[in-house]
Amino acid sequence: MDLAPGWEARLDAYTDLLAEVMRASGWCGSNQAFCRYCAGLLLPGERKSMEPMAARLDPEHAQACHSSLQRLITDSVWDHRALLKGVRDFGLPRLTLKHPLEAWIGDDTSFPKKGRHSVGVAPQYCGKLGKQANCQVAVSISLATSHGSLPVAYQLYLPEAWTQDTERCRTVGVPKNVGFQKKWEIALALTDQLVKEGVPRAPYLWDAGYGPVLAFRQGLTQRGFIYAMGIRGDEPIWPPGWTPLMPGTKPPGKGRRRTNHPRQNPEKPLLTAKAWAMGLPPEAWQEVTWRQGTQGPLCSRFVAARVRPAQGCYNRKSDAVYRIPPEEWLIVEWPAREPEPARYWLSTFPETTPINTLVYMAKLRWRIEEDYEELKQEVGLADFEGRTWQGFHHHASLCIAARTFLMAERARLSPPTRGTAFRLTQAAVPGPHPWRRPPSKGRAS
Repeated sequence: MDLAPGWEARLDAYTDLLAEVMRASGWCGSNQAFCRYCAGLLLPGERKSMEPMAARLDPEHAQACHSSLQRLITDSVWDHRALLKGVRDFGLPRLTLKHPLEAWIGDDTSFPKKGRHSVGVAPQYCGKLGKQANCQVAVSISLATSHGSLPVAYQLYLPEAWTQDTERCRTVGVPKNVGFQKKWEIALALTDQLVKEGVPRAPYLWDAGYGPVLAFRQGLTQRGFIYAMGIRGDEPIWPPGWTPLMPGTKPPGKGRRRTNHPRQNPEKPLLTAKAWAMGLPPEAWQEVTWRQGTQGPLCSRFVAARVRPAQGCYNRKSDAVYRIPPEEWLIVEWPAREPEPARYWLSTFPETTPINTLVYMAKLRWRIEEDYEELKQEVGLADFEGRTWQGFHHHASLCIAARTFLMAERARLSPPTRGTAFRLTQAAVPGPHPWRRPPSKGRAS
């Protein structure tokens, strides 16, 4: 990786700052080991585990260097969340100095592993391999602008088989207060912590691994976030202009109890997002360019409509009174050469938001994929060889610290921007619905 002249002095100042943050939280280790670990993550090398880093940092005293790094990661007691807060306090002002904050982005990343003794390792879906495999999975949140992003929260997911095995958890040092949580529950807990620490809000972006979870979408709405969530094509919806019927009264006499949820209208039944999209006429689709890629503009065909999500409203029995769900944006992408739509999103962006902004924000989630790529390839996030809960989070937080230093170096040299694609304080320009436009105006300019 190429760094501007003088980066060593700036790295020393940065690590000294973070070491003071850690000391305030009770850490009493060596500043030198802390600085060395960050430098080792930034220096060239195929693997960024402790032994190869020690050999590169101090070839003549590699064993002693390795011991000091191991004490820092495996043996020292310090709160990785305090370090991440210090990293964020350093990185966020630099990230947003020239480019305003546009989104919070969440996702999970996986690390293929052999054996069963490393913390959290279990047969589960591995995104890196695209199939079920033995791996670790961690949930993270990043803050993003149009020109960069900053990871700010990170936590390992423990499968239920792990949390039920108290002896195995004790062996790898899992804290007693850590129980089983689904990934979306971890995401909400991390969100609550960031909100509590005063991180400025922005639209929230998640992929189709989280969007289909109604409780997660409702949790973000209750916390005051607007979102753009990937969903599957089988998501049930009431299309534009189709309204469900409210619950009726219970018929006299014995019989089935009344269900207090919006009922299906026989004349306007539920549709899946895919069925609705495939029934649209060709002129409904607009070509939208959302950003400049490495090989030219990225563009595809999209449609956006105001629909009512039906998940949780149909065929549900409860004594609670359910209201007709509010409208949200349904955004669908159908590339020109594909036989069917490829991607779907639900979004609570304002009703007046134009389709170009909706597409831009939905597609901005690529920033967290860039985070993962750089964390793994540039600063060794995937190279940790320890087995403990503490070591896993210590290594990851220091990788994020090193990646933030790289981001800050780039921010020093990046040109200023005149604006952003979406601002919460600025209403979007209203326009006619794309499926009502005549064919001659069906393409975006």
